[in-house]
Amino acid sequence: MEELFQTQQVLLNNLKNDFERSMLYKIPWKERAIMLFGARGSGKTTLFLQHLKKNYKVSEALYVTLDDIYFRNNTLVETARKFSQNNGKLLVLDEVHKYSDWSREVKNIYDLIPDVKLLITGSSILELQRSGADLSRRVLNFKLTELSFREFLAIKYKIILPIYSLDDIISKHEKIVKELFDKLPKPLFYFKQYLEWGAYPIFKESTMVHLRLKQTINLIIDVDLPNSISVEFNTLHQLKKLLFIISQAVPFTPNISKLAEQVGCSRPKLYEMIKMLEAARLTYGLYSGANNSTLLNKPEKIYLHNSNLMYALCQHKPEIGTVRETFFINQLESAGHKVNYNKTGDFLINKKFTFEIGGKNKSQDQIKGKINSFLAKDEIEFGYQKSIPLWLFGFMY
Repeated sequence: MEELFQTQQVLLNNLKNDFERSMLYKIPWKERAIMLFGARGSGKTTLFLQHLKKNYKVSEALYVTLDDIYFRNNTLVETARKFSQNNGKLLVLDEVHKYSDWSREVKNIYDLIPDVKLLITGSSILELQRSGADLSRRVLNFKLTELSFREFLAIKYKIILPIYSLDDIISKHEKIVKELFDKLPKPLFYFKQYLEWGAYPIFKESTMVHLRLKQTINLIIDVDLPNSISVEFNTLHQLKKLLFIISQAVPFTPNISKLAEQVGCSRPKLYEMIKMLEAARLTYGLYSGANNSTLLNKPEKIYLHNSNLMYALCQHKPEIGTVRETFFINQLESAGHKVNYNKTGDFLINKKFTFEIGGKNKSQDQIKGKINSFLAKDEIEFGYQKSIPLWLFGFMY
């Protein structure tokens, strides 16, 4: 077990605490077991290590990654029991989807070793899994999303700015922008960077963000999926083909029969694969307000999950209108708002607000005279009345 503590110490020595995600202050850390889902590269490990380093002595907490060679000869329950006997208080289990029957052992630790708290990270794909043990009454689940525009500014440029609610952005955007301009005089300069490469913390480690993103996508499909759910080898190839087709035509309006033929699979299997890509946070399915996201419901449109993926996967320069829409969906959904397809506008938010997305010259004709209808406009620093700067929607978390 000593080698596990040595690995932990190396990680803690290299950990940077110069920025903390807003999620760090939303999690109720007093709970006995917490699980954090999220896409690969979103920063789950860093967030838990920051909490560990700030709140526990080295001997009281233990971080382990479940693909460590140590677990070839040691079970999770045995490790937790030894840790508890040495006055251990917090056990961080990283990448649980790489450990066979993890849910049953987590259940046993929770039930049999009550003095040890558990923090667990796993691929967002695990939400598709029907685990062998019921953890719903034991483990609190949270999602870690991509970085917001606000978080990008804090990490990359040390520009620390407040969070604003959607209601405040809608009703007070002119006042908010004036408040922000002291620290953020050129928001469009930074916004362009964020759209192209700022949604994942990997920009801290490499300037080759798009290459790293392509590698991450392959790891999600080739490694995380098979470790998380039962999937045939041929399906992995079909998923990559499906993602490529979608990426070249976003926003993609799916014709299920034609798409199934292109991918080389049945219609039911295609629906299943669409859900896999959504769960992996590689795509986002936009459904009508009356059409919930269930296994056999077709999305009205399919987007890549964030604008960075567009720049990484599109063979040509992404269409700027779609980049804007993708940013808007991602930031609203990540902030906990319900985004639906709307026939009279681009998006229906929380079944209440209608939003049209466009550039600086987009007119208000489509929303004229409509209650709770607004424009989110790119290429403008300041808004006016129902026209709100698009970049400001990146300040909701």
